Amino acid sequence: MSERFSVMKVLYRSVLKPVLFRLTTPDTAHDIFVAVGEFAGKYAILRALVSFFYEYKGKNISKVVDGITYRTPILLSAGFDSNGRLTRILRSMSFGGEEIGSTTAKLCEGNPLPRMTRLVRNKSIVVYKGLRNDGVDALIRRLKQTPRIPEYVIGVSIARTNSKEVNKTIEAGIADYVETFKKLNEANIGDYYTINISCPNSFGGETFIDPTLFPRLMAELSKVKCTKPLYIKMPINIPWNDFKQLLETADTYGVQGVIIGNLNKNYKDLDHPEDAPAQFRGGLSGKPCFTLSNELIKKTRAKYGKRLTIIGVGGILTPEDALEKFKAGADLIQMISGMIFGDPGMMKAICERYAEWKSHAVSQ
Repeated sequence: MSERFSVMKVLYRSVLKPVLFRLTTPDTAHDIFVAVGEFAGKYAILRALVSFFYEYKGKNISKVVDGITYRTPILLSAGFDSNGRLTRILRSMSFGGEEIGSTTAKLCEGNPLPRMTRLVRNKSIVVYKGLRNDGVDALIRRLKQTPRIPEYVIGVSIARTNSKEVNKTIEAGIADYVETFKKLNEANIGDYYTINISCPNSFGGETFIDPTLFPRLMAELSKVKCTKPLYIKMPINIPWNDFKQLLETADTYGVQGVIIGNLNKNYKDLDHPEDAPAQFRGGLSGKPCFTLSNELIKKTRAKYGKRLTIIGVGGILTPEDALEKFKAGADLIQMISGMIFGDPGMMKAICERYAEWKSHAVSQ
């Protein structure tokens, strides 16, 4: 680890992060980070400065997954860059790509504040955003107008618009998904797409994690011409038999892979459940997702072998946590919480640890 990297890590963890945590809400801190990141991404000199401290430049750890080359196997998970504003800066922080969104057919104002609550002792954030985003049309315009950064993958997560109107009937919900999916494909925006069926913070809840309803959604989505890899964002709080049925449906419709998984909805899985809101106010990110995610990754890999791509997400707070995801069977990983509870250099540290692990495996 370089001296400059160590200095920045200490400075962030000892000075900047305590100040941010003490003086700002998670919602405000997120807005600040996105605004600063978007600004820095516009200027080559600022991208170079961020890269100087935080971009991995070691041994080649690139991976080709479903025909897409990832310079590093780490992606920013959906839920952070909901409107695609950070696509020009994240490569400089060692991300190989990101998943934008979730985006929806119509603009979503999101749930009432606070939309995020830090549970510091639990290494978790209660996420109650309610799919806050500008809508798919605005996202398409922004990405068309934003020059692409080389060797950086952009995926787009698609969810159902968070409104009572869209959730009146199953048919309306399906049509909403299809509208977004069709617009993205017709505009040729994004390198891959993810169908998010497991967002708990919207009207109607997780309708399509029902194994009897999911095939109806997939049947309509399959009618849209799509030449990009398609993934499903999976829930992690359902029984294995139900999870397995969702996998079987995805496989039936030729889906390339799954993302395992979404937020943990069980507050009892916290180390300190007394810190959580008295009533359910969103899913849990971070540490409470780690074990559940890993177990489902292992089971999915054991059942499907290499047939399904697996992107592992949930509770990656250290480089060793990241390795556990890969060892469980993940092809790629996604993260957010590790960047928040750790530091902006976490992704570089993971890349360095991953390179060591791969080198050791090759030498065996």
